[in-house]
Amino acid sequence: MLVEEIMKTNVSTIEPNTSIKTAMELLHKHKIRHIPVIDQQNKVAGIVSDRDIRDASPSVFHLNEPDELHYPASKIMKFPVITVQPLDFVEEAAVTLYENDISALPVVTDEDKLVGILKESDVLHTLVKLTGAHHPSSRIEVQVPNVTGQLAEVSQVFKDNKVNVTSVLVYPNPIPDTKVLAFRVQTMDPRRIIEQLQTKGYDITWPRIPGINL
Repeated sequence: MLVEEIMKTNVSTIEPNTSIKTAMELLHKHKIRHIPVIDQQNKVAGIVSDRDIRDASPSVFHLNEPDELHYPASKIMKFPVITVQPLDFVEEAAVTLYENDISALPVVTDEDKLVGILKESDVLHTLVKLTGAHHPSSRIEVQVPNVTGQLAEVSQVFKDNKVNVTSVLVYPNPIPDTKVLAFRVQTMDPRRIIEQLQTKGYDITWPRIPGINL
């Protein structure tokens, strides 16, 4: 999945000389936490978050001045800005968010012009959709040898039982030379499938069902 498929394109923006008061009002009005700062060419010059405003308050504001909120946003904006592009993969963007401990990424073209914004909540929502966790289903985790063909063999059991697989993830496993296949399947009673997998010699790490997981 690509960033352009999940990014928000209706982006509230400000300019470097926009007052901090206006930035605060926009954050509150649109119920957002980040607002990109753009120049006259629609290129990203910085980004302001609600945290930037709070953190800057003691050093930027003078509480005895009536116009304390009229400083320009350029005084508190973060720059240079970490960005992504529309054709980047969502998982790559997620790594960027994680490694830089940030919660929003402006999306820009090759010419650095703003076309959208990607928030951590967008990535989380995408993860929920990709795993199928938002639909009635069951999760089955199967420990398998780390060799070619295991995914196909386990999937055949679901096919034989006419149970649809909505998603599958592959996890590393602390046990050497093994991995864990995590299936999300469209059945609310997976006991028959679990029994068949165990008969074939597979270790079911989830769910733990009394009388089956021994």
